[in-house]
Amino acid sequence: MRSSCCRNLRTAIKAANLHHIRVGGSGSLYQSRHLSSSSHHLLTEDLKSTFLNVYSTLKSDLLHDPSFEFTDESRLWVERMLDYNVPGGKLNRGHSVVESFKLLKEGEELTEEEIFLSCALGWCIEWLHAYFLVIDDIMDSSVTRRGQPCWFRVPQVGMVGINDGILIRNHVHRILKKHFRGKPFYFDLVDLFNEVEFQTSCGQMIDMITTGEKDLAKYSLPVHRRIVQYKTSYCSFYLPVACALLMAGENLENHVDVKNVLVDMGIYFQVQDDYLDCYADPETLGKIGTDIENFKCSWLVVKALERCSKEQTEILYENYGKPDPSNVAKVKELYKELDLEGVFKEYESKSYEKLIGVIEAHQSKAIQAVLKSFLAKIYKRQK
Repeated sequence: MRSSCCRNLRTAIKAANLHHIRVGGSGSLYQSRHLSSSSHHLLTEDLKSTFLNVYSTLKSDLLHDPSFEFTDESRLWVERMLDYNVPGGKLNRGHSVVESFKLLKEGEELTEEEIFLSCALGWCIEWLHAYFLVIDDIMDSSVTRRGQPCWFRVPQVGMVGINDGILIRNHVHRILKKHFRGKPFYFDLVDLFNEVEFQTSCGQMIDMITTGEKDLAKYSLPVHRRIVQYKTSYCSFYLPVACALLMAGENLENHVDVKNVLVDMGIYFQVQDDYLDCYADPETLGKIGTDIENFKCSWLVVKALERCSKEQTEILYENYGKPDPSNVAKVKELYKELDLEGVFKEYESKSYEKLIGVIEAHQSKAIQAVLKSFLAKIYKRQK
């Protein structure tokens, strides 16, 4: 089985190399101030196929990890758990490592090893993200994730899902150790993943304790930004680019400006997420929004508090954070009265223009290309 996976992987990598992406010159996607509609499709279908094949290889490695004596039952459990939780999303974070690395190489053809390693790092981020989602869904008592029941709601899983989440988290460092230990940037990678996991966990903590106080008076834009910066920006936006920079031989201390742009992009992304939680079709979004019921420090409720009259504030206080559908409906009706949909669209337009301006001021065209590829993926997204 494992040798078959490896043969398939080598074949896919060779095919992907035949379709490598060149960036720059007069035909670059990144010459225009406005993003091309095709600029978020940087990965060829062959390379996407390679990315999925790398998942199969990494999973096989983990299911045969010599540090644990698997039984047939435990191996089947882990395989099912991984297939259910790790590869089911859009995989944007993982793809972004490969895309960013290719852009930083400025048209050079990637070697088979570079393609495999960039894919492996992309999967490390997907593994880390899956760990946070599994645990987050349990804490939030969420119902669905990615169009299917949350893992802990699957029959026979329940609170075993907590340990499954911890196991998923441990897999990240098993992958790093196996495939990167001999690389000069290995310790920087380990430090990076540890740092981002710590920051994300702290973001989750301040989100939970802020929400747990059930006091709308403590919700504000600075509080929202602080939660989002730590809970979302570092893991989903900075980490993929930082991985690519390390693979390209860069020192992360020389790219603080890139980190700052990506943090702002992550905040914009989370504001979109807060908006979609309320306004998007659950079938399109892949989950049922629960921010209102869960008393989340959402951008929408913060903006509502800024715009409410005294009477409207009372309605918000009386109904926000209550699970009854009638209470949720009253909050949504208030959002409609306050035209929060229009407020969001204005915010989105201004955020886009600000981000584009900062990106185009960067001295490196390759890094501009990386940052614009990220922005293209999220601008006016519907899910």
